[in-house]
Amino acid sequence: MLRTGIVTSKDYPSPEYMVFQHRGWITSNVIACSPGLTPPPCWNILLTPSGVETVRTLIAADQTGRSSISIPVARRELLGVTGITKQDNSADVEFEWKWVPLNEIGGALYTRDLRYRSTVGFRKFDDGWRLIQSATHPFQTMDDALKNAESIP
Repeated sequence: MLRTGIVTSKDYPSPEYMVFQHRGWITSNVIACSPGLTPPPCWNILLTPSGVETVRTLIAADQTGRSSISIPVARRELLGVTGITKQDNSADVEFEWKWVPLNEIGGALYTRDLRYRSTVGFRKFDDGWRLIQSATHPFQTMDDALKNAESIP
């Protein structure tokens, strides 16, 4: 999520802010942090005129005037299932996917060439297979869980 206004140095160096700055959509100035905002320094992020024009065309009518807006910039596209491991009433399904930009901002943030590999768990019930909502399995280490949704070299 990209925010304008005051952000700390924890959030500001993110790739999204760097892309927006490179495209000339935002400008930033170092400012003193307000009490409670850490770590310093803080940055005041503002949309440039070019940024305003780019964002304005993507804002839904019901979001104008809000202090926070949501702009869809990309969607996931399933490329294919690459493996299924089944044991009793459980299964892990591995698949490849990619981001598909929906607009100019999505095109700046996501490349069409980068593919990801993820794994999701399913459990079989009386009425069929259902997706397991938990991100990790009991036998999975945190490092294994972080491998989900990693890019494919």
